[in-house]
Amino acid sequence: MTPVPDAARSPRPDVHRDPALPAAVRVYEVGPRDGLQAEPHIVPTATKVEFCRRLVAAGVTNLELTSFVSPRWVPQLVDAEDVMAQANLPQSVRQVVLAPNARGLDRALTSGASEIAVFVSATETFAQNNLGTSVAHSLSMAETVVAGAAAAGAATRGYVSMCFGDPWEGSVDPVRVADVAERLIQMGVGSVSLGDTIGVATPAHLHAVLDAVGERGIAVEQIALHLHDTYGQALTNVYAGLLAGVTEFDSSAGGLGRCPYARGATGNLATEDLVWMLDGLGIDTGIDLHAMADVSLWLAEHLDRPSTSAVVRALSAARTGAPQHGNTTLSPIR
Repeated sequence: MTPVPDAARSPRPDVHRDPALPAAVRVYEVGPRDGLQAEPHIVPTATKVEFCRRLVAAGVTNLELTSFVSPRWVPQLVDAEDVMAQANLPQSVRQVVLAPNARGLDRALTSGASEIAVFVSATETFAQNNLGTSVAHSLSMAETVVAGAAAAGAATRGYVSMCFGDPWEGSVDPVRVADVAERLIQMGVGSVSLGDTIGVATPAHLHAVLDAVGERGIAVEQIALHLHDTYGQALTNVYAGLLAGVTEFDSSAGGLGRCPYARGATGNLATEDLVWMLDGLGIDTGIDLHAMADVSLWLAEHLDRPSTSAVVRALSAARTGAPQHGNTTLSPIR
């Protein structure tokens, strides 16, 4: 086999800075919570804790650790308290946990959570299937959580699912998304993450939703995007978001995760794929691309399956000089 040149073993994108785009963005890593919640087998607590620590070592500073949801709904996250107690991450890291109701909030605050995420839907059918209630009632539950968090001095972040399409209801009117986002801002959340839960959005559609939300007086600085890559559009939509001024994007190491209650939803946008593009645009994330890929390779070994990230596969192949195959055992980047 022809030796692989050293420069080719650790490829990075050429940097071409576009002054029309933000100089820096926040990459909000959801792997430990959203990534692991639908795993078919229980991931040991020690692995979850090590996952969080490795993510932080790779430069992640915005991290969603777990969810204080009922184990009956999401058994994979039954160990939320243990993850919080054992992670021992630096105080400089933004550490967020999901709390769907007052009981979850109590558990989260008792565990020392400093930022709470609440979760609502833009569509009725998904609200019923995912939360077991209506959009209106889910907003009421979220308001209770946000108020309780504020009283305890904890910040809050809001998720809105099904902002661009619903597998049961089809198209979603951007006005409905704006209605829900406005309610969340009015109740006091610091930011709202708009979710393309089934990955059907395209750039003009994304701008239509952002425009509808902006017309309610919600600043683009308060908006994040949570994009799934079901139809291969996630990075295209990230670029559209950048052009609109969005500076926070949710992603998952190695493309891990999917919504267990949404038919047809596949993995999240892979953090490595996102960082590769942002690095090429000269946009600062604070994340080391190759260290991040190593984290995903490490986790893939523990989950006994390859990473779905195109960048992780490409970097691993470059390291070994081997061809890329979806079922090939990947080698560490470093």
